[in-house]
Amino acid sequence: MTLSIHPVPGLPEIQPGNDLGALLADALTRAGLGPEPGDILVVTHKVVSKAEGAVARLEGDEEAAYRRLAREQAVEILRRRGDLIIARTRHGFICANAGVDRSNAAPGTAVLLPLDPDRSAHSLRLALRHLTGVDVPVVITDTFGRAWRRGLVDVAIGVSGLEAILDLRGTKDAQGRELKVTEVAVADEIAAAADLVMGKAAGIPAALIRGLETRRGEGRAADLVRPPGEDMFL
Repeated sequence: MTLSIHPVPGLPEIQPGNDLGALLADALTRAGLGPEPGDILVVTHKVVSKAEGAVARLEGDEEAAYRRLAREQAVEILRRRGDLIIARTRHGFICANAGVDRSNAAPGTAVLLPLDPDRSAHSLRLALRHLTGVDVPVVITDTFGRAWRRGLVDVAIGVSGLEAILDLRGTKDAQGRELKVTEVAVADEIAAAADLVMGKAAGIPAALIRGLETRRGEGRAADLVRPPGEDMFL
């Protein structure tokens, strides 16, 4: 299997109400990346949130307004360190400042997480299928830190068209031993791989992954959220 990851340049600055599906389809065509069966499109949540209007103005003292907005977006604050909070969002994600982000946002504004990232991914998938004639799975990403490890990686917060988790429990390893707990977060692996060609400051919010053999289906990023009863750390 040969896997290739292609940045999708040429998207304009996204504004609330923009038809993101049409803009992505046009950018793919101009980049010579007309979708093919088996492709997967990865999109950063920033452009999705902007198109959906999930952007807040930071009135008055910008720093104070940002901290207040992060608290408002949290359903539970789990940890604090200075002005940083680790919070649970309404989606079940645990992340810094409830996913409220000022990077790649207009001055005086902050970008929120999409209200329902799985639904957003599904809407984009349907739009691209209508415009291109190809059913392309869509993964929407955000950048998260990781407990016990330094550095950030992109993870899937919205999924449509593929199974988010490859469940290998009950199968055998190379030595014939039964795997009892192995579940592979395929959607997160896709998100992290795509970020290698998008970057954080390159202005490229989408990538096309070609050649990856993965299980299609109606998985969701919500499938990746560990239920609180299984959490050993919080």
